[in-house]
Amino acid sequence: MPVNLPTNLIRSFVAIVDSGSMLNASGQVFVTQSALSLQIKRLEELVQQSLFSREGRRLALTPAGEGLLAYSRRILTLHDEALASVSAGRFAGPVRIGMVQDFADQLFAGVLGQFHELHPESFIYARVGGTADLQTALEREELDIVVGFSSASDPSKVNVTPTRWFGDPSLLEQEPLALALLEKPCRFRESAISSLEANNRAYRITVETPNLSTLRAAVRARLGVTCRTQLFSPDMPVLPVGVPTALPDVGCVIRTRKQSTPAATRLTELLEQALRSPAASDELGETLAG
Repeated sequence: MPVNLPTNLIRSFVAIVDSGSMLNASGQVFVTQSALSLQIKRLEELVQQSLFSREGRRLALTPAGEGLLAYSRRILTLHDEALASVSAGRFAGPVRIGMVQDFADQLFAGVLGQFHELHPESFIYARVGGTADLQTALEREELDIVVGFSSASDPSKVNVTPTRWFGDPSLLEQEPLALALLEKPCRFRESAISSLEANNRAYRITVETPNLSTLRAAVRARLGVTCRTQLFSPDMPVLPVGVPTALPDVGCVIRTRKQSTPAATRLTELLEQALRSPAASDELGETLAG
């Protein structure tokens, strides 16, 4: 009987080669490092050849591994093409998306739900984090799509939204001004501090947190003011424009892997439609009271 090579083993093998390590590959194929190691061991048993050798801490392909790699890429290409052809636009593969928490909480629940309704056999892996960390994960091919913030001048931006101060107006009377901020790196933290220093406004950081939910709670508890877009919290008090200082607008960006899957391409289209729509512009605060 001929030996059958399961496509999940082949996909894991290619992921290790492309990502450079089992650690990076585990995030791409959604298995633990130990499970990934067992998959490669099983693949080596099937082909009766060692596929990797160790060069210090680095994994290197053996001659047999080099030969199998070329065939593996062709097998996966044909497999994915066949699946796309017979599924008539229904995607079964995983999509890995990273979003800043503002988008995850306020804008894209509907988009992800719509995608799942259109493609119920798909699997969505969602990660919430800062734009810089998510961009790093995208470069490592641990994510397929990243939705985050950039400068308003970014040529790849999908939308531009104002940055505003949030908090209890009575805090403006205090000196120094109490600030509630996210930990570094954070675009809004930098904007808040830079604008205050440029206007010689004294401040002190009273709350620092890595979590946006905690930041919202701190602002609601009047522990400090903060700056974000309107996505921060639709029911949060927005201070008058330019008070305590003027803030720069930010761009909303969607970034994708160079080699995007059909499922990721479709989800990206839905995300772009949501960000470009008039309703999204309202959500993003292009028309703010005050």
